[in-house]
Formats: sequence, structure tokens, C-alpha cells
Amino acid sequence: QVYLAESGGGSVQAGGSLRLSCAGSRYDVRVNCMGWFRQAPGKEREGVASINPAGGTRYADSVQGRFTISVDNGKNTLYLQMNNLKPEDTAMYYCAGDLYRVKSCSDDESAYNTWGQGTQVTVYS
Repeated sequence: QVYLAESGGGSVQAGGSLRLSCAGSRYDVRVNCMGWFRQAPGKEREGVASINPAGGTRYADSVQGRFTISVDNGKNTLYLQMNNLKPEDTAMYYCAGDLYRVKSCSDDESAYNTWGQGTQVTVYS
């Protein structure tokens, strides 16, 4: 069975850090665009960051300079390092893979066709 599995969520005080992981099972996170999305209660899911196989990255303006997306090729795992967290970062975070893009990754969730189950991040002030 092909799937992505996130981990690393939790509760943290504002200003703190968390690192989310997304492990691929029978899914190679190294060969296509991969992205992180989040959805807060009552809000639409939004793109947070994406990375292509060449290591090119894109970030939402709201997380630029605070979050870093990366891939560990040896572990077939996608990461999202989140620093200087703010209460507005509170959301369910999802990793996703786009089987059809390898260069210009999309910010649109509809482009992604393989999703993890999500991991909750809560930031309190």
C-alpha cells in the first residue's frame, strides 16, 4: 500500500520550534514535487512549502524565513523545520506528493495526489 505518514506534531509555546516528518511507504519522496499544507479550524487548507527533486523550494509568505522544507534522501523522508512558531501557525499539517511535477511545484492542493493523514500543531501564547 502506498502512503505518506506524518509525525512530529505537538503543542509548543510561541517562539518555540517543531520538526515535522513525512515518511514514504512505497512512495519515493525524492523523485517528485512534495509539499506541506495546513488547515486551521474554520479555514481552507493552504500551501505552506514545497520542494522539487533538485532541491528548489517555495514558501508561503507567512512562513518565509521561519520554516524550512527538506528531504533526507537516505531515509526517504520529507521534513518541515518550524522555528519561531506563532499562535497563527496552529493547524493540522499534511504532507503531500505530486506524481506529475518534478520542477515547478504547485501551491494548489488540487495538484497533489498522495496525502498523509495529518499531524496537529498547536502553538500557545
